[in-house]
Amino acid sequence: MDWLLERFAKADPGLKAFVHKGRITTYGEVSQSIARFAGELKTRGVQPGQTVVILADYAPDVFCMILALASLKTIVVPMTRGPVIEEGEALSISGCDHAIDFAPDGLSWTLEPRSIPAPNPMLAEFRATGKAGLVLFSSGSTGKPKGMLHDFERVMDKFLVARTPIVAIPFLMLDHFGGINTILAITASLGTVVTAENRAIATICQAIQDFKVELLPTTPSFLTLLAATDLSQRYDLTSLKRITYGTETMPQATLDRIRARFPGVELQQTYGLSEVGVLRSQSRPDGSLWVRIGGSGFETQVRDGILWIRSDYRMIGYLNAPSGFDAEGWFNTQDRVEVDGDYFRILGRITDLINVGGQKVYPAEVEDVILAQPNIADVVVVGEKHALLGQIVVAKVVVHEPEAADALRLRLRKACLAKLAAFKVPAKVELLDQEIYSARFKKMRR
Repeated sequence: MDWLLERFAKADPGLKAFVHKGRITTYGEVSQSIARFAGELKTRGVQPGQTVVILADYAPDVFCMILALASLKTIVVPMTRGPVIEEGEALSISGCDHAIDFAPDGLSWTLEPRSIPAPNPMLAEFRATGKAGLVLFSSGSTGKPKGMLHDFERVMDKFLVARTPIVAIPFLMLDHFGGINTILAITASLGTVVTAENRAIATICQAIQDFKVELLPTTPSFLTLLAATDLSQRYDLTSLKRITYGTETMPQATLDRIRARFPGVELQQTYGLSEVGVLRSQSRPDGSLWVRIGGSGFETQVRDGILWIRSDYRMIGYLNAPSGFDAEGWFNTQDRVEVDGDYFRILGRITDLINVGGQKVYPAEVEDVILAQPNIADVVVVGEKHALLGQIVVAKVVVHEPEAADALRLRLRKACLAKLAAFKVPAKVELLDQEIYSARFKKMRR
């Protein structure tokens, strides 16, 4: 990571690195803060190879603290408030020697020893390399959360070649690989990170307007909500040059609406997994969901309709689960895909498939039809156990205006029958009045 610290040190010291709560932090200040934090941590007993948990959200000092910890060759475990898994469960997997807790404003912090052993041969072997580590956790939506150990220096090395600087909002959180990837990508090219108070649509739009944000990396769920409002007309979002979306399947109906709302903005589908990293991607320019993925350090392969990836930036392994890699280093993404030349269309995770009497249903294709109907703000499609069929399709919908449940059910089933095979049509339609998203702004299907 020396190259990254050197890049910060050689940058114009007045160059804008962060805009946080309206306050500007320059790259000169970033470079100084990393050195100051590293010195203070060392003085207070933080040693190479130790595991340090950092509880915080995006803020300049948080980023500087993470890099200071990496420079000391510790194993960093970033966690956020309102985490996707319980802190105790996470630390029982990763272990902990020290805990750093940042105040909500991201300005003040405390450090305290916390002895939570986690005897693990993989951790012991990694410590022997003398490198900085990074531990991230899956959301646990399909079972027990998995702890993933990365070589943090290898994660950073993906950004060795600088790109054009850009002003961007890091939407995904710091405990998510996509969040770490985004903030490293922005800063490694000496761009500007604009933090938002929260991830509410109006807050994000306000930040884009106020600070002339050029890049918004987000999720299809967020874009579905944005498309269901008039906020893109109420705020000046003309500074946007690119919107990237990933982490879950994008409904074509949402993509069409966002293209109509932002005709001059490049819409780019991204693809990545915490286990292998984020691949370079290029969306097909016809407005479809076909995407070309790969790039230096990545290889792709399709086996029986499932995408496999081999990556130079792969994790060391799971701390509490068997390896997800085969003998040749290929990782099973669990994503079923269609192939058209060198383009892929991601159909969805096989773990999300609904099995109706032996027939397979992808939730995203049903959601796409329902989202295109009037008065539908959002929908999540799930499978429900059934004594005879194994599972039935259930659509849980959010509406703009109140509507009688029977009338809603009838018109949505009729719309689905016109577009889909009968076994894919929802057997149940339920009205929702609660959140259908996880803390990582992805649809909750379980």
